[in-house]
Amino acid sequence: MRRDVFQAIADPTRRAIIGLIAIQAMTPNALAEHFNTSRQAVSKHLRILTECELVKQQQKGREIYYQLEVQKMKEIDKWLSRFRKIWETRFNELDKVLSNIKNTKK
Repeated sequence: MRRDVFQAIADPTRRAIIGLIAIQAMTPNALAEHFNTSRQAVSKHLRILTECELVKQQQKGREIYYQLEVQKMKEIDKWLSRFRKIWETRFNELDKVLSNIKNTKK
C-alpha cells in the first residue's frame, strides 16, 4: 500500500526521525534510543517513511541503516514553496496594516 507523504510527515515521531537521519544514517536501534518507545514502534515508523520514499535503507553487514531521501524532500519543499510565497505576501500586508494602525494611535 502506497502512503501519502503528507500523512507520513504529519506524525511528530516521524518528523523527529527525519530530523535525526537528516544528520546521519542510523539503525532502528540507534533511532529507538532517542524515543520513549520500543524498537518495533520505531521500525513501524521507518516502514511508513520508506513506503513514502522519504527514507531509504542501506545494508551494511548485519545492520540496516536508514538515510534521508533528499530528492523526495526537495519535491515536498518545491510544492510548499508556492504557499510560502502566498504566506509571505499576506504577512507583509498584515505588517503594513498593523503599522498604519499603530501610527494612527499616536
